[in-house]
Amino acid sequence: MPLIYKICPEALWREAEAAGLFQGAPVDLADGFIHFSTGGQVRETAARHFASQDGLLLIAVDDATLGEALRYEPSRGGALFPHLYATLDPKQARWIAPLPLGENGHVFPEDVLPEDVA
Repeated sequence: MPLIYKICPEALWREAEAAGLFQGAPVDLADGFIHFSTGGQVRETAARHFASQDGLLLIAVDDATLGEALRYEPSRGGALFPHLYATLDPKQARWIAPLPLGENGHVFPEDVLPEDVA
């Protein structure tokens, strides 16, 4: 099962864990779906949408566990991005890791491989 990734402010994710439900970040709520990225997309997503933001988490989810509510749809440059048209149970996260800022942008865990694509 390919992993997909959600970049999320830690405080927002911790609230979702306490509530047992992640409805999405403000951009997700505005767009009507939860934005995810594949392993090949997540670094660019971080650089483009989360540049210089600290206090972030990287959440990895097995895409097959999300069922029919997950759709791969064209976005940046026509690339297919995973979009979840449902809420997410925080327990569906396979793993969660800090996404700290380094000298040249965010520092990703070694587990995030560009070949994690659908």
